[in-house]
Amino acid sequence: MLETLTALDQAVFLFLNVTLANPVTDVVMPIVTSDILLRCVYLVALVGIIWKGDARLRWLILFSLLALLAADQISSSLLKPMIGRIRPCHTLDGINLLVRCGGGKSMPSSHAANAFTQAVLFSLLYPKTRVYLLSFAGIVAISRVYVGVHYPGDVLAGSLLGATIGLTIAIVYRKYVMGRIPVRKTGGES
Repeated sequence: MLETLTALDQAVFLFLNVTLANPVTDVVMPIVTSDILLRCVYLVALVGIIWKGDARLRWLILFSLLALLAADQISSSLLKPMIGRIRPCHTLDGINLLVRCGGGKSMPSSHAANAFTQAVLFSLLYPKTRVYLLSFAGIVAISRVYVGVHYPGDVLAGSLLGATIGLTIAIVYRKYVMGRIPVRKTGGES
């Protein structure tokens, strides 16, 4: 059974990384998966919340940072060393490696965990953002396979981990913040 799953994981990896490779996504996907881009998007979102948000949203920043810290540390410091899966860029020949391979382990994908933590947290609390946030997180997760540094199973595991952490933090936020801090009324509300 494990051999079948590993073979399927490699086949899907090769399809996404080699078969679907083309000049456009070969330029776009390394940008999408870039730590700099992801940090900038997160920073701009946090600044926007601080500037335009009410007290509940400002508290959400603290919970968002806590969720991000939990997702990143659980995936990178706990699970990756425990699972010990080698990245495909170290084990497979003839792949389309578009970014530095890195020496760390592969499962779960921290990028996927971090992206889905934030997407699930914010989309559960602000449902109108759900399609955009989950789509963005999905593209970030797929980009990790496309650039050659993760198997699909790695991003699936990271996505599930992130979704679980995002859900947990959203429940805690709802319980301890939403019922205790009043919503600020703006001039147009009645």
